[in-house]
Amino acid sequence: MNEVRAMHGMDEAGRVHGAGRVHGSDGALGEAGLGGPGLGEFRPGEFGAGDFGTGAAVTVPTRGAGQRVLVVVHDPLVAELLTTTLELADYRVTAERTGTQGVARLAERGFDLVVFDVAVPDLDSLDDGRRFRSADRPPVLFLTPHERLGRLVPELGLGQADYVTTPFRISEVLARAHVLLRGRAPVHQGPCYGDLVLNDATCQAWRGRRALDLTPAEYRLLRHLLVNAERVLSKEQICRHVWGEFRAGNAIEKLVSRLRHKVDQGLEQGQPPLIHTRRGFGYRLGS
Repeated sequence: MNEVRAMHGMDEAGRVHGAGRVHGSDGALGEAGLGGPGLGEFRPGEFGAGDFGTGAAVTVPTRGAGQRVLVVVHDPLVAELLTTTLELADYRVTAERTGTQGVARLAERGFDLVVFDVAVPDLDSLDDGRRFRSADRPPVLFLTPHERLGRLVPELGLGQADYVTTPFRISEVLARAHVLLRGRAPVHQGPCYGDLVLNDATCQAWRGRRALDLTPAEYRLLRHLLVNAERVLSKEQICRHVWGEFRAGNAIEKLVSRLRHKVDQGLEQGQPPLIHTRRGFGYRLGS
């Protein structure tokens, strides 16, 4: 345990690079000189009277439900720690290391939550209109040193946002992420199977954290296999769904081969191949 703490810059209290506090998510910024009443220290796994103003402490679940989280953190060890922890908590995580990369990724596809470290390089060079000012942006959880809280006031006033002062506790990040996501439907509501997720609104697909660059025919084939998961589909069935007609020769074999390469290439540990051939019968999607 001590080796793990040292590798990720954690002290004996389980804090990443020191002690951290979490302040309220109701718009008040606490006693940091930014106005509003103090909200008190956050206790991992609990919300006390200081968090929402009234009520006794209650246990708060800190697990996700497959929501997509964009982590923008420059420090590779901290990024790895956040990514691993969030994935173990059932979030789907994409990580970037600079502000420019994070903003570009955010515009590229929908996320349910952004965890953004204000210490990333090039943040000052980003045009204000290109940060997180869109009205339809996802909630943002900022990681910020206490002395830089003042710079977050414009961002925190734009919508659903919260912050954790760095150094921070992982349990605090999980709890704040849960609060920001509570009551929000996931962005991606297309069909899914395991770590394979489709978004019919944008005709995009992901295998875990990896975006799949699919042609229209490949997307139609993958979706047909996915909604019929664990069932063997014949070449004739697949042809009529993908092209609206039967195609002779090896058209299906070539299409399936290209799709299998994209879906099942570069698998990480624990990821099974999903597209299988049942010789003489057809193809199926399953683990």
